[in-house]
Amino acid sequence: LFLEKLLNEDPFQLPPMDLKLAEESKEKSSVEEPPELELKELPSHLEYAFLEDSNKLPKISDIMGIDPRFCTHKILMEDDYKPAVQSQRKVNPKTHDLIKKEVIKLLDAGMIYPISDSPWVSPIHCVPKKGGMTVVANENNELIPTRLVIGWRVCIDYRKLNDATKKDHFPLLFMDQMLERLAGNELYCFLDGFSGYFQIPIDPQDKEKTTFTCPYGTFAYRHMPFGLCNAP
Repeated sequence: LFLEKLLNEDPFQLPPMDLKLAEESKEKSSVEEPPELELKELPSHLEYAFLEDSNKLPKISDIMGIDPRFCTHKILMEDDYKPAVQSQRKVNPKTHDLIKKEVIKLLDAGMIYPISDSPWVSPIHCVPKKGGMTVVANENNELIPTRLVIGWRVCIDYRKLNDATKKDHFPLLFMDQMLERLAGNELYCFLDGFSGYFQIPIDPQDKEKTTFTCPYGTFAYRHMPFGLCNAP
């Protein structure tokens, strides 16, 4: 009662307000009813980049002010190198279809092209994709930990090519060097090294060095593949 009397006697008391209950909104969320989007054509300075599983995403292929010669991957050789032409290794018959699909996918994407006169030829082989661990009993009924194989990965053995290639000294900065360069800067931009594969063009003079052979022919890469020693 005292508080009510004090409020009533206050000369600076605010006028009474008429409060109304807010009506329940009947608008649907953007998840239930997404807005309509207008799809536009890809700009001329962008192109679709090849990724695994036939995904296609746009990327900037031509940055103004940068000479394309500095955006290519070069394979510089040692002075006393000898080209190596290796024959195809024995391939597990179970992986023939996998190799065929991989070659067709790369051909359709324009990543490789047929070649028959390259001084460098590297063999192709398949390695198992390792999954989790399990326990298998051997002949003596002993439980042996075994890693599960969940699939196969197509690889190219570039070891002889890498032995004859001049190695880049410090191609990527060490972490402490990177942190020193970042000091005092507000923005930090980086390129994903993994995304560089199959996107960075190979120098035209070095394309034939990436030649590989498989049961379905001999091909060379137009863009930087996995396995090269100076790749990111």
